[in-house]
Amino acid sequence: MGKHRRPGPPNQPSRAVPRVDADDPLAAYSKRRRPPMDQCRRHRPVHGGAAHLRPDEPRVLEEWTGFAYEVAGTAPDLAAAQEWVNELQSEDDSA
Repeated sequence: MGKHRRPGPPNQPSRAVPRVDADDPLAAYSKRRRPPMDQCRRHRPVHGGAAHLRPDEPRVLEEWTGFAYEVAGTAPDLAAAQEWVNELQSEDDSA
């Protein structure tokens, strides 16, 4: 058993990265433009630190542009930031 062996059954592919469509000529390009962890929106504390600590402090809202995360605004607290992040997910689910 190797030191860097992937956990899980050896007959199953990794679920970490979605598969690339072999018939799509732009698949490699599209794969590079996907946001890390397939997360288009995220929030960070203004003064740094862990996202779950100090829930009453303001947050910076960031959105994936296809190349990098860019600041999209601010939220007054953790609850409002989480609502903004989940807003996009609920729109995708209803479409």
